[in-house]
Amino acid sequence: MLRLRLKRQRLLWRSFRSRHRLRAVTDRTQQIGRDDILAFACVRNEAVRLPWFLSHHRALGVQHFLFVDNASDDGSRDFLAGEPDCSVWTTGASYKASRFGLDWVNWLLMHYGHGHWCLTLDADEAFIYPQHDTLPLRALTERLDAEGTRAFGALMLDMYPKGPLDAAPYRMGDDPFATLRWFDAGNYTVLHKPLLRCQWVQGGARARLFFADEPRRAPTLNKIPLVKWHRRFAYVNSTHSLLPRQLNQMHDAAGLPLASGVLLHSKFLPTIIAKSREEKTRREHFGEAEAFDAYYDGLIANPDLWHEAACEYAGWRQLVALGLMHEGNAR
Repeated sequence: MLRLRLKRQRLLWRSFRSRHRLRAVTDRTQQIGRDDILAFACVRNEAVRLPWFLSHHRALGVQHFLFVDNASDDGSRDFLAGEPDCSVWTTGASYKASRFGLDWVNWLLMHYGHGHWCLTLDADEAFIYPQHDTLPLRALTERLDAEGTRAFGALMLDMYPKGPLDAAPYRMGDDPFATLRWFDAGNYTVLHKPLLRCQWVQGGARARLFFADEPRRAPTLNKIPLVKWHRRFAYVNSTHSLLPRQLNQMHDAAGLPLASGVLLHSKFLPTIIAKSREEKTRREHFGEAEAFDAYYDGLIANPDLWHEAACEYAGWRQLVALGLMHEGNAR
């Protein structure tokens, strides 16, 4: 469609222009091999999460990480700059004005990701997929290549502790999901977005606790984190949707779900309380920031997200059985 083609051109132009906002801290991109699997992320004050984030995704098979650091003051930038498989750029520009970091990440994807399988994540997301404990990411991407598949979707799954958010302290380098062991299994809604040919998924702990009266305002949980990138691709809204729109289709011609993964979401570590205070003041995250004041206030109040129907995480097979990830043939 002409409308979407023009939109994609505008997004690519925005990303191209945004390169002037980025300053290289450590550029090791000359180390990137022809077939390397790459990971991209925009971070701010995530030092506590980054050691485990890197360890987990290295173990899957990511070979180089490209980070944009948005004015961290907790040591994140220096930590990443010291990691031998990381390239780091920094910017003090507005996260909100950059479409919440997408302009910066789209530029790095355009410039460095072309022809590579690229995993685009937030620092509080851990990518998993069926058989991830025994099947390297390289084996998954080779299967997708053989089937002519360019995109692999995932559900973002909010994980939470049992008890108040600050009840179980977290130390840098620990597995966050040793503490965040619980999730909601069955309160998800799906809307079809015909223009972008994608499905919009909402639900989980945040919808239940913070958006029960306005479920349509709850966070969007469908993402497409793993893509065989082309320089003409562009993320539209976080990693929830892409252009060209055929990349967003997560069902086959018969309507059956294609193979997919899960992004285990570690948002609810104890650090969320202080971070919510900061973000409520910065107002860099939501389009209508005032409308989310109650959400931030709810997190600052140190809630207990656990409830009697909560499921304790038991691995990828459990998520397949619950229908939250799928083993089916990829397109």
